[in-house]
Amino acid sequence: MSTGTSTPSSSKQTPVASDAELEQLLSREASAFQRELEVERILKAFKFNPYDILDIDESAKPDEIKRKYRQLSLFIHPDKTPHARAPDAFDILKKAESELSDKNKREELDAVIAEARLQILKLHTLPTTTNDDDPKLRALVPPFKEQLRAKSKELLIDEEVRRRKAVKMNLANEGLEARKKEEEVASRKRKAEEDKTWEETRESRVDSWRSFSNGKKKKKTKVTLLG
Repeated sequence: MSTGTSTPSSSKQTPVASDAELEQLLSREASAFQRELEVERILKAFKFNPYDILDIDESAKPDEIKRKYRQLSLFIHPDKTPHARAPDAFDILKKAESELSDKNKREELDAVIAEARLQILKLHTLPTTTNDDDPKLRALVPPFKEQLRAKSKELLIDEEVRRRKAVKMNLANEGLEARKKEEEVASRKRKAEEDKTWEETRESRVDSWRSFSNGKKKKKTKVTLLG
């Protein structure tokens, strides 16, 4: 006889995520992916050009630079980014911001970029007074900004090579000066030791001379005159 009752299923239902939860999960994954991409971009950026590292225009004002640095530093912070080299990227970013915040260093960098700009304009037989928004510049292929970055990179590498050669030469000169000073000290030390030895043997030399002189006097014979 049927009891008319059904046995409840023992299997548990897997909770289905809502659309909002799925969207939040996808957003987190996309954000993590973007953070890693940004870390990679910074690591691959040209390390002698802070503008490249911060991905900011050369005409940026100091407050714009600080704002961009803060945005990027928070975005790729090692505590928020799973990328293994996030700490390296963070340090590179900080160094770039520090260099652009240094008035002298930024002026030196801007001078090199200005020279790169002049060379590109001359290459395309354009007046040195040509503005960035000039149609002739906009029509360039590759784009003017791309050419400017490439030429700036070339000149900055040349500058770094010259700097390293100068440092190497200075170190070599410092080494030569150090060796000269060491030789002078050693020479003075030898002279002092020789003078000391000379003074210490003075009495023995005097005694030897006296003995020699007395010996010569004893050997001296009286000459008899004939006639």
